[in-house]
Amino acid sequence: MDLAQLTDYLQVLRTQRNLSAHTVSSYKLDLEELASMASEAGETELATLSYFHIRRFTSQLHAQGQSPRTIARKLSSWRGFYRWLAEQQPLAGNPVDGIKAPKRGKSLPKALGADDAVRLVAQARGDSPTLAANRAMFELLYSSGLRVSELVGLDVAHVAEKGHTSLGWVDIEQQEVIVTGKGNKQRIVPVGRPALEAILAWLAVRPSLQKLDPHPLFLTERGTRMSARLVQLRLKAHAQSLDIPADVHPHVLRHSFASHVLQSSGDLRAVQEMLGHSSIAATQVYTALDFQHLSKVYDQAHPRAKK
Repeated sequence: MDLAQLTDYLQVLRTQRNLSAHTVSSYKLDLEELASMASEAGETELATLSYFHIRRFTSQLHAQGQSPRTIARKLSSWRGFYRWLAEQQPLAGNPVDGIKAPKRGKSLPKALGADDAVRLVAQARGDSPTLAANRAMFELLYSSGLRVSELVGLDVAHVAEKGHTSLGWVDIEQQEVIVTGKGNKQRIVPVGRPALEAILAWLAVRPSLQKLDPHPLFLTERGTRMSARLVQLRLKAHAQSLDIPADVHPHVLRHSFASHVLQSSGDLRAVQEMLGHSSIAATQVYTALDFQHLSKVYDQAHPRAKK
């Protein structure tokens, strides 16, 4: 096969588009692979390749075990080459247009093991307002599976007045939290005893903060409503102080809540309701986590599963 066109195109990438040597090298490898597959298919010219050739080559890459990300990159390289080639000579069309890489497998949400999750929230203790707030926030995130935006939107009590209407609040007596989630949908989620105790401990020291905003449940040291970013930073620092080997952020506690409740109860609909998912499909991802847990138990416990 005449590779002069590839050489010319790579020169354009170097000189006109000023791409790095590393990037040009990647393009070169991708295009050489295309030329090789074309040759194996009996095609002597890249300009004669059709949509069906590219689709077959994409399937071959997938069958070889190449990742969707890698295949997508190669398709991008090929597509760019054919755009340039169409400027050099007449083409029936870009044979790569309309070809998509295989879908990437949906990554499972990260969840802590039950022991790490309990250790994380139980050891966030202290007498200072900061530590009391941390413990109450972390316990509530894990106890009720709240989104961090829902957590920081909570008020001390329900308020409906000019200029302010509560999006959420904790009902200590009923042992539940009322939140407004995505789509402006309100839901009620139970709150466990440790979280209630932590919230009461926080409420006892909350008035000591200066410039107190009367509505928010969780406040910064300056007496203003807690931000999602500050919760993230505090939780990450706390996890690191306990040497928990994971990138812990508030959504990890939400995932942990969901997977641990599902493992214990098997009630997918209840988990959906507590998470505030509009579709059961969004909750079903936790069944994969549950299956992973069961598989691990099986592999460790069943005599015929041991390697």
